[in-house]
Amino acid sequence: MAMNTLTCGECCCLFCCPPFPTSIASKLAFLPPESSYTVATEDNGASYNLHLTDRAEFQYSQKELDSIEVFKAKTKRGNKICVMFVRCAGPTRYTLLFSHGNAVDLGQMSSFFIGLGTRLKVNICSYDYSGYGCSEGKPSEKNLYHDIDTAYFILRTRYSQNPENIVLYGQSIGTVPTVDLASRYSDIAGVVLHSPLMSGLRVACPDTRRTYCCDSLVNIDKIHKIKSPLMVIHGTDDEVIDFSHGLEIYDRAPVTVEPLWVEGAGHNDVELYGSYLDRIRKLLEKDLPKLQGLDLSQPPSDTLATKKTSKL
Repeated sequence: MAMNTLTCGECCCLFCCPPFPTSIASKLAFLPPESSYTVATEDNGASYNLHLTDRAEFQYSQKELDSIEVFKAKTKRGNKICVMFVRCAGPTRYTLLFSHGNAVDLGQMSSFFIGLGTRLKVNICSYDYSGYGCSEGKPSEKNLYHDIDTAYFILRTRYSQNPENIVLYGQSIGTVPTVDLASRYSDIAGVVLHSPLMSGLRVACPDTRRTYCCDSLVNIDKIHKIKSPLMVIHGTDDEVIDFSHGLEIYDRAPVTVEPLWVEGAGHNDVELYGSYLDRIRKLLEKDLPKLQGLDLSQPPSDTLATKKTSKL
């Protein structure tokens, strides 16, 4: 997610021409890359076939590639977006609904999803925002919310995932749709916010202390509505979204588990630290089951979640 501190002149140009939040969001946040994949329809549109380009830098074999299912689904705004389901595990307690960061698409993320899902023993569902990858439409804040709603609906219906088995994971700009969805559904198992931003204006103008009408991507005003256990991950040397954003998000969340503050990490290298996988694994194997009151001796399909609101 490429957001940098702006000069006074740049701010005037940005926020005055025109002074609309959707325009601000587009100028600040959205950097869709050249697509790293194509999706071909087969069987008269009944199925889709994924083709990765060299830009995807896929690191696995055909066997792992075959574990990826991709298809298109129409949002309520009429855009057909690409949705990806990466089957890394058999029967598993949790599935991650992953909202990726900026300047990447599903093709570039596919290797990461396989590695992450295999190590955590979870399946991963993700999607490309409108205007990213092979998704239709244009990137916008409103489209973000409809995009994640579509992916969540597919996870609930096509893959029969109950809310208590779904963990929302948002990274950088992906924390925006993640927070919005989590603020509207109280029965989600858990939420992970990786390098979250408070709002677009607070990233561009770090001294901003309140929400103005021209602001956009405003996570900070929704965070109090999230009733699911929330974990924040942030690098202390983040050069794009300052570490203070993660701290403030964590402080305002009603139900939190131990955060992961990665000492010395920036915006794009948190995953390279050993504590990253260790902390998420603890979240999935200990923190969330404890808060849900689950019997870990039972198979995942036989467990029922009972929501508790407390801090670990």
